[in-house]
Amino acid sequence: MTDVVTYERRGPVAWLTIRRPEARNALSAAVRSGLWDGLRTFTTDDAAKVLVLTGEGDVAFSAGADLKEMATTAMEVPPPDFLPQMGRNITVTKPTIAAVNGVAFAGGFALAQSCDLCVAADHAQFAISEARVGRGAPWAAPLAAMLPRRIVLELLMTAAPISAARAYDLGLVNEVVPASALVERTQDLAERIAANAPLSVRAAKAMVDALDPTRTSEAFDLAESIWQPVYTSADAKEGPTAFAERRTPNWQGR
Repeated sequence: MTDVVTYERRGPVAWLTIRRPEARNALSAAVRSGLWDGLRTFTTDDAAKVLVLTGEGDVAFSAGADLKEMATTAMEVPPPDFLPQMGRNITVTKPTIAAVNGVAFAGGFALAQSCDLCVAADHAQFAISEARVGRGAPWAAPLAAMLPRRIVLELLMTAAPISAARAYDLGLVNEVVPASALVERTQDLAERIAANAPLSVRAAKAMVDALDPTRTSEAFDLAESIWQPVYTSADAKEGPTAFAERRTPNWQGR
């Protein structure tokens, strides 16, 4: 792990925590490296039956990519290993739960989406916020199967956040709880899963994943090709730069 991501086992449950609350748990290079290390540790930790992914504090699960860092590196198309996404670029056969303790925007939403289950604090919010900064959102491809078309387009095109309550109504969240109860409730849910027969639990996860056409490598490859011109546009550089400079972006549409 790194100093900004920690892995801690609480009985049969492993907690992988992003610890960068001063930056709304933004996904810097150090955070992304720590997440990769944590997931690899979980896959080989025989004592850990379930993983919980969360963020430190009560403001953000993760607000997404570190746009200041991105403006400095002038990143275009993110590499395949930019962010670990279970079901896309890393195989995790054991169950995972997102404990969403605040905003889950862009890459933070992607992390929560890639987990098998999701418990959210009642003040949490979710957003596909890439359109605000001219970036791409191929990670959102599975939402096309999870939500009605008009809801997906609303999320993608407005970049506006939705509440935990609305996310629950849409089926994106399993349970909404008071913020003070998030850790306890998620630990309880994870322990209930961990107490069941491991082969049955893993087979259930594998079956559901196999039957979801949006979680195949072909689906993500298609999504990447659609978003590639966005990533390489002038606007994709302008968005993070404007964010870092605290000004309104000057969109050129090219």
